[in-house]
Amino acid sequence: MSTHASSTLVSPAPTNSQPSFADLGVPDALVERLALDGIITAFPIQAATLPDSLQGRDVLGRGRTGSGKTLAFSLALINSLLESPAPREQYCPRALVLLPTRELAQQVADVIAPLAKAVRMRVASVYGGVGYGPQINALRNGVDIVIACPGRLEDLIENGQCKLDFVQVTVLDEADHMADLGFLPAVKRLLELTPEGGQRLLFSATLDKGVDQIVRKYLQNPITHAVDPNDSDMPIMTHHVFSVSGGEKAEVIRQLVSGEGKTIAFTRTKHGAKNLARRLTESGIPAVELHGNLSQAVRAKNLARFSTGKVRVLVATDIAARGIHVDDVALVLHIDPPEEHKAYVHRSGRTARAGAEGIVVTMATPAQHGSVKSLMKLAGIKPFMRPVKPGDEAITDISGPRAELIHTAYVEEPEPAPRRDRASRSSGQGSSRPSSRSGDRSRAPREASRPRRDDARPSSSQPRRDNGAPARRDDRPVRSERSDRPVRSERSDRPVRSERSDRPVRSERSDRPTRTQRDDSASPRTRGPKKSPHAGSAPKAKKPHRKGASSRVTAAGDRDEARPVRAAGAKPSRSKKTGVASSARTKSTSSRSSGPKAGAKKAARPKSRAAKRPTRAH
Repeated sequence: MSTHASSTLVSPAPTNSQPSFADLGVPDALVERLALDGIITAFPIQAATLPDSLQGRDVLGRGRTGSGKTLAFSLALINSLLESPAPREQYCPRALVLLPTRELAQQVADVIAPLAKAVRMRVASVYGGVGYGPQINALRNGVDIVIACPGRLEDLIENGQCKLDFVQVTVLDEADHMADLGFLPAVKRLLELTPEGGQRLLFSATLDKGVDQIVRKYLQNPITHAVDPNDSDMPIMTHHVFSVSGGEKAEVIRQLVSGEGKTIAFTRTKHGAKNLARRLTESGIPAVELHGNLSQAVRAKNLARFSTGKVRVLVATDIAARGIHVDDVALVLHIDPPEEHKAYVHRSGRTARAGAEGIVVTMATPAQHGSVKSLMKLAGIKPFMRPVKPGDEAITDISGPRAELIHTAYVEEPEPAPRRDRASRSSGQGSSRPSSRSGDRSRAPREASRPRRDDARPSSSQPRRDNGAPARRDDRPVRSERSDRPVRSERSDRPVRSERSDRPVRSERSDRPTRTQRDDSASPRTRGPKKSPHAGSAPKAKKPHRKGASSRVTAAGDRDEARPVRAAGAKPSRSKKTGVASSARTKSTSSRSSGPKAGAKKAARPKSRAAKRPTRAH
């Protein structure tokens, strides 16, 4: 895309008489919907950007946090779709809004959804931390506007669940924050997928870092509107820096947030936010936490409790520094000073929104005085700096009247379990529900396939009741009434084991010699010549067996096959290959097979073919 020069128009300072939305050219349906919420007059950033954005030009708007940028690009976006109507297509939105965080995406969706519904348009939100299923279903049914975070949107595009070929308007909100989070490469890839020549709107509190690269490459002759010459110029805020010691900091914080107004307290770490919310709740000041370790459902629930006034304190990390719009926030408390002056500006922008007043307090220990002074200098702010202790009058002036203490139990929110990337499945549905392979199968098919016990019996042989169950047969006595079978304790025909006299005790058997009396139990070194286990006993009749093998009876009386035994007086056989007598092998074999269990071992078959097969007679 070619690069065009941009013209800058700095809007004048806001005055008491601002034009209405009808005077700016907003469609009547949208004007009527805004009137239902009591919104008649436009804010300075809206009055400055709407005349150009409603005409379809690319606009670059810069205004401080809470100046009304969301409504400014929402009206322009819906107006552009109304002027070029087109049928909805599956997976093909006509407008795209890119944002850095989920909370900001939800806030923007809450603003755009009522306006889109008034003109019969559909809106879908696409961001991570939740299941793919509802988002894919919304895209499949067809939507007009998609509000998305870059990461999740790229996942859906790679899996064929979204296409940007028909996008007419693209909006980048909080572009500088996306640059801070490293989203600019993803934003550039997404802008490459949108058609050239479409309208593009970029709104942000600051325009630095990599934002100017996007402006030069993807915006055509943009009109720049900067309502505030400096994004740190916030005259309706009062800034304080309280110098406290480490041991008194916790009590000063508790006294500052004990008032009746709403307070947002920012910490540097997630662990610090969790601990502070727990300590405040246990001390009688209900507080909720908001950080990245919470699931999206818990974050939305905690933010809703704070917005509706059920709790007065929200302890958050920098995740809430942008895009969190809550009315009537009286105090912003920096528990841990931020590292950059821009973060300080965005944190402080949670109060004094839409023309209201607000107070910002930064807690600084003696070791942090130097860094806090440099931070305020970069932000262009001259705060009131003073040392304070618990119970000082300065704390009471800021917190106001003390609210009633409410002692409730602190509920620790569980951390979300890691999710699998369900959009990469072959089915493409990406549902967050477990599949049948995970064990969540329906039991109905298996129960239907099992034969019922009543069906397995013949129905003609069993009388049944009215409800279909087989009736009890009267001719069969109850188990307790059977007299033909004696009880186990009354059976006297079977003697007890200890009373049997026909079987001698093991110690009284004299026909079996003990182990020490056996001649063959001697050690191999002292053992004499091998004796037959049946030496001295009468020979038993041999059973017929196959040729070349002899059989013998063991001490247990079982017959086993052994190696071929050489008959008495026979000459030792010689090997056909070596001609050496096999007496050595026979001797080693007999030595291995000696012992009381020698007869239980099976001998190997002879290797000679002559011993296996008889010679065929010629």
